[in-house]
Amino acid sequence: MHGHTDNYTFLTQGPVHRVIITMAIPTIISMLVTGLYNLADTFFVGKIDTQATAAVGIVFSMMFFVQAMGFFFGHGSGNYISRELGARRHGNAVKMASTGFFSSFFFGLAILVLGEIFLTPLSVMLGSTPTILPYTEDYMRIILLGAPFLTSSLTLNNQMRLQGNANLAMYGIVTGAVLNVLLDQFLIFTCRMGVSGAAWATVIGQAVSFAILFLMTRRGENIAIHFRNFSPSRQAYKEIFYGGSPSLMRQGLACVATMSLNVAAGVYGDSAIAAMSIVGRIAMLSFAAVIGLGQGFQPVCGFCYGAGLYDRLKEAYKFTVAIGTAFLIILAVVGWIISGSLIGVFRDDPEVIAIGSVALRWQLCTFPLNAFILASNMLAQTCRKPWRANTLAAARQGLFFIPLIFLLPSCYGLTGVEMCQAVSDVCSFALTLPIIIYTFREFTREAAERKEAA
Repeated sequence: MHGHTDNYTFLTQGPVHRVIITMAIPTIISMLVTGLYNLADTFFVGKIDTQATAAVGIVFSMMFFVQAMGFFFGHGSGNYISRELGARRHGNAVKMASTGFFSSFFFGLAILVLGEIFLTPLSVMLGSTPTILPYTEDYMRIILLGAPFLTSSLTLNNQMRLQGNANLAMYGIVTGAVLNVLLDQFLIFTCRMGVSGAAWATVIGQAVSFAILFLMTRRGENIAIHFRNFSPSRQAYKEIFYGGSPSLMRQGLACVATMSLNVAAGVYGDSAIAAMSIVGRIAMLSFAAVIGLGQGFQPVCGFCYGAGLYDRLKEAYKFTVAIGTAFLIILAVVGWIISGSLIGVFRDDPEVIAIGSVALRWQLCTFPLNAFILASNMLAQTCRKPWRANTLAAARQGLFFIPLIFLLPSCYGLTGVEMCQAVSDVCSFALTLPIIIYTFREFTREAAERKEAA
């Protein structure tokens, strides 16, 4: 992977900038491709009608929850694995890898069963209007079949990435995503399956990703998954909770936020729901590279924290924030210029374009703040600062967004819906700043204590 250098030596001794970029590139590719295939359903379904587009947006809020569980087990087990490998405790890492994987798979099965049983009430709860409901049920009925594949794929992906093997993890994610895009057009239009075709394309892509990722655990320096190493215990799940609860918080609240957004936008008609769904997908794709960069930082963070290399950790953090902020500034300027055309790519409806372009421009105003917010959250999460990590994870799409999505429309109408995420981003930035200052002061104290103990 790094010539003749093992992961431990590379992550703890290699030039910081080169290490982060090396770790980040496959993760960025994975995130971008994943973002593109999330957009693919929206793009192709948008060719059917506005109701179908809105239905995909509504089901996507449920998918946030499924993803949340995958990230919970993946980040929870993966962060623990990276710290233990950094501290040279390989046996603990081996047991955690299998425990995290099988727990994630079984939870995905539970989501599948319960989702199918409560399909209609779940669709209504997520924000389906009577005109959208048939499309929502058709799409969700099939998409739920992929839940165990999605949760366990995300777990494997994050475990491999946090072991320093993001390039191998990338193969499974990218292959599944590309397959989904190829199948979308074939099943939706050639086979005339409509919104159901989009769902089947996604499920098949997820199943293929799962199979490849599982095989990749047998390659390179990855820890292989075996049922004999499945070691559920109170201590294991405590560690998973500490490392994974911020991801669960972030993704779970994203689910609630999307549901709340659908309800708030639904007051202004199906076009508003469709427009905000498209903007959400564009924003997700835009953040993909920055999230990928942050995830490239995480294995460096975990190994360096486990090894007590605090100065190297600080250097890596500053580099991640600087590069991410610069990228988002460029993206915000370009996106502002082409906002109307960008929305029109997904739905050629004047009302959808009008609502979506305004909402997108509001979000673009605060895009650059998110590099700092995301990197700070990932640092607190990886370094086992659970309450700070949970607070930061909850801020952007929970702590601030959920109250604001009900408050702002009551004051400003549809404009309140469009500006909500931008206002939430400003509030999140203001909260993150004192937390990260305190965290680095704590690192200084920990470094001094380690030096004294040595």
